[in-house]
Amino acid sequence: MALWSPDTPCSCDCFVSVPPASAIPAVIFAKNSDRPRDEVQEVVFVPAGTHTPGSRLQCTYIEVEQVLKTHAVILSRPSWLWGAEMGANEHGVCIGNEAVWTKEPVGEGEALLGMDLLRLALERSSSAREALHVITGLLEHYGQGGGCREDPTPFCYHNTFLLADRTEAWVLETAGRLWAAQRIQEGARNISNQLSVGTDISAEHPELRTHARAQGWWGGQGTFDFAQVFSLTQQPVRMEAAKARFQAGRELLQQQQGGITAEVMMDILRNKESGICMDSGGFRTTASMVSILPQDPTQPCIHFLTATPDPSRSVFKPFIFGAGAAQAPQVLSPTFGAQDPIRTVPRFQTQVDRRHTLYREHQKALGLMDREQDQGQQLRQKQRDLEQEGLEAARGLLAGEWAPPPQELGGLFHAFVERERQAYA
Repeated sequence: MALWSPDTPCSCDCFVSVPPASAIPAVIFAKNSDRPRDEVQEVVFVPAGTHTPGSRLQCTYIEVEQVLKTHAVILSRPSWLWGAEMGANEHGVCIGNEAVWTKEPVGEGEALLGMDLLRLALERSSSAREALHVITGLLEHYGQGGGCREDPTPFCYHNTFLLADRTEAWVLETAGRLWAAQRIQEGARNISNQLSVGTDISAEHPELRTHARAQGWWGGQGTFDFAQVFSLTQQPVRMEAAKARFQAGRELLQQQQGGITAEVMMDILRNKESGICMDSGGFRTTASMVSILPQDPTQPCIHFLTATPDPSRSVFKPFIFGAGAAQAPQVLSPTFGAQDPIRTVPRFQTQVDRRHTLYREHQKALGLMDREQDQGQQLRQKQRDLEQEGLEAARGLLAGEWAPPPQELGGLFHAFVERERQAYA
């Protein structure tokens, strides 16, 4: 049986390394976002903001109460929605989410998407633990639900999250409004479209166990294993496939224990053999991200984002929060206002072209790599050289050998995006 089929819906893989698993005194976060094949992911910078008391905020489908202050964020997001698949904020908090199906039924009613919860948490928290409280609070108040792809046929799921900051990480797994979380203070951890928090529960919804007992899923005696109690007895094909990816990801991390760097994470995200770098049927890895979160608060966090599909043929480009941080226009998708298929009801009755400038140029480059071997190899070498330059800049910065003015630091991502675009042109 093939591991993937054209009908295997989106799947993702998130990874984190906390010292002593990391080769340097830093937490390292990574994610591959696997989504519908032609979905465009843009990279959006949103500056910090102050908001009017009592104001409302429009998310993908529903409105929520806005808070008084929001933090600056960098987001990698499917360009049709409000939330994000992965991102970071100015305080060094990183979050990635994953689709999951459990014994709790998935409602088709519109609520907050997991991707909305992710962005809301980044905008409202200054630590991974605080982000966990933001997500669980919003989950309790608004619930999760709604179509998770740009398609009139509803495709809905619940979510698991990997949250990280400079000192620790948390795995948060949900089933409807219920949840369980595991704190990771050292070592490496990954998640892949399945429940993985077992008996090692650091925090949980107050009604989690009583609900499980009432449903007859748990007898109430002995240890409580969240993954065992809430996982579906008959797993859908998509979750069976995720087991192999989860295991492969865990092994790849274990092989590098104590030596995990940003480059190691990038290699894992590029691993096609395991299915972690995915390209099959209607789905593929549409964007990727790796972040270095130094334990020393005087050092900057460095976030590498591709803004393009297939990390094995993409460039991880460095972004750093700072005075000069601004939107890179080349990775911003066009907008369609009130005419956008997500804003008209019934939703998604038409299609629009959401490709941003870098995406278009990258698509041409991929075509050239497939058609012309020599030119393709030259182009791939240009990609590798540019990425290496970004990694060297990060090393120099963390070693204190390179100290550019804040304006230059904030404009680093924009400069690398432009150089990549020129390489393709």
